[in-house]
Amino acid sequence: MLIGAGGALVLAGGGAIGWRSAVGSMGEFDAYAGTLRAPIRVDAGMTDIIRYATLAANGHNTQPWRFHVEGNAIDILPDFSRVTPVVDPDNHHLYVSLGCAAENLLIAATATGRPGQLETDAGGERIRYSFSRAEARPHPLLAAIPLRQSTRAEYDGRPVPAVDIEALRQSAETPGVRLILLSDRARINQVRDLIVAGNDAQLADAAFVAELKRWLRFNPRSAMASGDGLFSATSGNPVLPEFLGRIAFDLFFAAGAESDKYARQIDSSAGIAIFVAEREDKAHWIATGRACQRFALAATASGLKHAFVNQPVEVARLRPELAALIGEGGMRPDIIMRFGYGPTLPFSLRRPVNAVLV
Repeated sequence: MLIGAGGALVLAGGGAIGWRSAVGSMGEFDAYAGTLRAPIRVDAGMTDIIRYATLAANGHNTQPWRFHVEGNAIDILPDFSRVTPVVDPDNHHLYVSLGCAAENLLIAATATGRPGQLETDAGGERIRYSFSRAEARPHPLLAAIPLRQSTRAEYDGRPVPAVDIEALRQSAETPGVRLILLSDRARINQVRDLIVAGNDAQLADAAFVAELKRWLRFNPRSAMASGDGLFSATSGNPVLPEFLGRIAFDLFFAAGAESDKYARQIDSSAGIAIFVAEREDKAHWIATGRACQRFALAATASGLKHAFVNQPVEVARLRPELAALIGEGGMRPDIIMRFGYGPTLPFSLRRPVNAVLV
């Protein structure tokens, strides 16, 4: 049915020209993504520093942040117009995302001659970066910022050398945040089973599926128009016109196939990283974001890929089982990432800096 509908669209629109007008060009998409991820210069201005901050990991690529620059301070603020209340009802992922952006900001600012300190206010509603002017200082994770991506694909199964595992552990050291690294297959399989169970529960929830669908972008044209969301090609899925993509989603996005996909992806991964904050509040969620962003950047710098598999922390009833499994009973696990050696997929987009400044 989809092939027939696609063929009718092509004929109606003048063959390949009609198809391209409906979906856009991956060449144009890649060129646009390249401008967003262009290497930062040592004499970069504030716009480029904030651009690097927005390349941080964030849930559903909603980019739930705003930036305010005044004097020698940059504030990172939550943007509650971009929440995902079904998958993230207490805004946990939102504040983790702010922490990820804050870590990128600190790295980029330090490397361009604006060293400073990050502080989170008592209520966790604002992160302030206060800086001074000094000589630019190289940062070992700076070059990884534009290269980092959440690679939602199968990896090649190769183990990661112990020295690199230890470097990943050290990169994520953050007061108030614990990191549990799993590399033995038996424990990874137990986490895999919880991820599959969480995925099944989420896809049985019509509200979750509807919220996810709102953030999907099925072709380069719609992805570039919004600058946000989950573009199908970034997870290895085909590019389709918007109406066909939505039909395909409704027809073929099924719990069984998705769970099988997640199981294969985890089986192909070298390890699992689980982050646990010592307290369940916004300040600690922000700290968790900073830790997992550094972990992701260190993985990228080592030639590793990573992807978030947060289903067992998003489905509340599965959290105690996950916490017990990793020896953190009574705690709330915050973030789960798989990592390993894998392919590079198309990069996700970001909104322009002027869209996030206030």
